[in-house]
Amino acid sequence: MIHSDHSTLCCCAFQSRDINARVNVERNSSSLCFHSRRRPGHAYRINRSNRKAPPPPPPPDYENDNGEGLLRVVAMYDFTAKENTDLTLKRGEEYIILHKQDQLWWNAQDAHGNRGFIPSNHVTEKNKIEVNRWYCKNITRTVAEQLLRQEDKDGGFIVRDSSQHGVYTVSIYAKTLGITGGIRHYQIKQNENDQFYLAEKHLHKSIPELIHYHTHNAGGLVNRLRYPVGRCVPATAGFSSEKWEIDPSELTFMKELGSGQFGLVRLGKWRAQLKVAIKVIREGAMLEEDFIEEAKVMMKLCHRKLVQLYGVCLHSRPLLIVCEFMENGCLLNFLRKKRRGLKGAWLISMCQDACEGMEYLETHGFLHRDLVRDIKAARNCLINEHNVVKVCDFGMTRYVLDDQYTSSNGAKFPVKWSPPEVIHYCKYSSKSDVWSYGVLMWEIFSEGSVPFGCKTNKEVVEEITRGVRLYRPHRASQQVYGVMYKCWHEKAEGRPSFSELLAEVRRLAEQQD
Repeated sequence: MIHSDHSTLCCCAFQSRDINARVNVERNSSSLCFHSRRRPGHAYRINRSNRKAPPPPPPPDYENDNGEGLLRVVAMYDFTAKENTDLTLKRGEEYIILHKQDQLWWNAQDAHGNRGFIPSNHVTEKNKIEVNRWYCKNITRTVAEQLLRQEDKDGGFIVRDSSQHGVYTVSIYAKTLGITGGIRHYQIKQNENDQFYLAEKHLHKSIPELIHYHTHNAGGLVNRLRYPVGRCVPATAGFSSEKWEIDPSELTFMKELGSGQFGLVRLGKWRAQLKVAIKVIREGAMLEEDFIEEAKVMMKLCHRKLVQLYGVCLHSRPLLIVCEFMENGCLLNFLRKKRRGLKGAWLISMCQDACEGMEYLETHGFLHRDLVRDIKAARNCLINEHNVVKVCDFGMTRYVLDDQYTSSNGAKFPVKWSPPEVIHYCKYSSKSDVWSYGVLMWEIFSEGSVPFGCKTNKEVVEEITRGVRLYRPHRASQQVYGVMYKCWHEKAEGRPSFSELLAEVRRLAEQQD
């Protein structure tokens, strides 16, 4: 176990691997693409058999030098080129997408004719709402309030997604509301004529037109929309090239963050710019060949609620794993330090963050088996400087086609976080992750308490088998506890999916005061 608030990978999980996982990844290129970004149009080999040779591929998109008919996008964030083949982005400027090499990195051209690779999560199409600086995609009500309070500007505002799909909410900060200022949330509504409004007297053809009007007129709101509050820059997925190894000379080592069975975790900098967490692996502590194959998969996982793996250092010793640095460390320790200092809205927001990360893994066919293996669920989540929770420790993440993995006999697992099918049959699936997520919710609302208290593993097994479940934490409402309880259905098929859980958690988040 890694005794670190900032550790990002549980390397003990790399000791056993299923070679078939490699084959599965290669077969499913719709989810993950390992083809070279440098050569988008590979030539077909001539078929020497009697069968007709396949036609040659079409020419690459970027041969259209005029950019006619190609996708035009706008940069939502700045991006500084890290490789010679990258292209620097400037927020608000337009770019032409020449070729979508995979879902994470695109080949683009700027207004001056410069070409290179850009992270796809830094740009958006011109006609989408994401173009607007005031829009913050996929942030919770609580995070929106935190950003507005940090900015502390009268009339500061954010437009964000509502709990109802396709509906948006305007959150406004007004210093006239109380001594320290207050926040109001207004849902953008639409009438039968497809006109948008916040106040029925003021109808508009589009949301940008509505926002523009209310920047000059309060129009029934608590304040006019004076200052759009910025959004957090998302992490990029490793390198734009097939290169996924990091040169150790590009790393600067700083203070030690923790130590454990497999080595040290240290704060560092990559190329003297980006803060990173560096896991220094003690030689002989893991099966390196299997880890390399796993790391290739992990590098392609990119989501705002997952701790990002940037790369590894393999050709020097000790082996190094370089990941996103999370300033506030382990969620479990954070909860215990802040005990009774966190509002209910914060607690449900943390649940939503973790659920979004797990829903991404579920959607892409990954099992995050570590959520129920080796360490506690809340220890498998880290929290950044903006108090956003991210799921980490992808050591046992598996890509499977049948969404099920049965462990070998004698596998160890933490009983207090495990469902009946894992306890009795060592049978894992995304629904066993759902059970553990329910325990994570319980840990959050009990402010870091240990599930089942001081009871022994044997006692816990007996209780779970009899149908006994964790009690309702004192900070959880009946509605919140109801969501947890659904996760603990005796049969795996009786539990909700993470997408279903996320919809429920989002509704709960919008109901918080």
